[in-house]
Amino acid sequence: METQIRPLTLGEILDRTAQLYRSNFLVFAGIFSAYAGVGLVLNLLQLGLAELIKGGHTPSKLSWVLISTALIEWVLLVLLLGAAIAAVSQAVAWVHLGQPATIRTAYSATLPRFGRYLWLMTVTTFLAWIPTALLYLGYFGFIFIYVRPKGVLAHPNTPANSQAAVVLGLVSIALLLLALPAFAYGVVMTLRYALALPACVVENLKARNAIRRSIELSKGARGRIFILFLLIGVIKLGLLLVAQAFFFAAVFKNHGQVAPWVNALSQVVAFFTNTFLGPIGATGITLFYYDQRVRKEGFDIEWMMQSAGLTAPDATAPAAPAPPDISHQDVSSPALSHPDLSHPDLSHPDLPPQDPAPASLALGDSEVVPPTEPA
Repeated sequence: METQIRPLTLGEILDRTAQLYRSNFLVFAGIFSAYAGVGLVLNLLQLGLAELIKGGHTPSKLSWVLISTALIEWVLLVLLLGAAIAAVSQAVAWVHLGQPATIRTAYSATLPRFGRYLWLMTVTTFLAWIPTALLYLGYFGFIFIYVRPKGVLAHPNTPANSQAAVVLGLVSIALLLLALPAFAYGVVMTLRYALALPACVVENLKARNAIRRSIELSKGARGRIFILFLLIGVIKLGLLLVAQAFFFAAVFKNHGQVAPWVNALSQVVAFFTNTFLGPIGATGITLFYYDQRVRKEGFDIEWMMQSAGLTAPDATAPAAPAPPDISHQDVSSPALSHPDLSHPDLSHPDLPPQDPAPASLALGDSEVVPPTEPA
């Protein structure tokens, strides 16, 4: 496959993302289908259990089972999502450099270090969005502990504590004022850590070193990365709205009450949308990682020299494509069966033997040594 190891503009990165996705659609979508497939099965089980509880065919206490299984489902899907993103990043790194990739090899290369990738994604998410999470957790805790006992959120006919209502209004205004800078902080920190996972996967770095690597590589490119995220988000949102339009129409038409088969059909459609759209973000950000290495470190020159065998393979870069194996080729082919006339045993019988060339020729005080052939 033709590689594009050179500085790319944002438009070229988007074009390259689309090109790699089209040419390796089965690999990328297959990697994400594991996550989407497990999510489909678990969601269908949740819907079935909810219908049993709603119909009165099971004890009401099983609602706690529903909540517990929902929590287990969330944890499992987070783990599978992390594994899928890491595997896609590895596959993109291979195909971008002209090497083959399969679903099996991508998962085989990343699963042994899956704990490291999951820890890295957990740390970066925590560092970026902990202010926003604490802000909303504090607000809902305030409502549950202070506002709810005062009866402010009770039925409209129930008298409420006016002082508590004023306090709720002031706290809500403070939440709105603090939510914007907290969200902006999360976006900025996410852009700083955007290249951490590709660096961890490609260069086999630990989480802390991968974060430092991302901070250094992303300098000067965070605006372009933000535009990339924004465009990918708009594309995903648009396709998701189109795919789920029938479900939204059914919910609106029936005032929120839909038949179980409609919910099940919505989950099946979600499986396909997650499978098809999931790899796009990981593909684009991995290409950005390589683009920044080209711009800051001259990775394009390093890769060309390594591919030509002029330098030793770099531990931080994938190995260059191996030369074809000719050990099992047919010895009767003309290229392998042609005799070497320079060898005395295979020389033509009618030609006189040739003297071996001198190792060096003396020219005055200098000595010219013929170049030796590569082994």
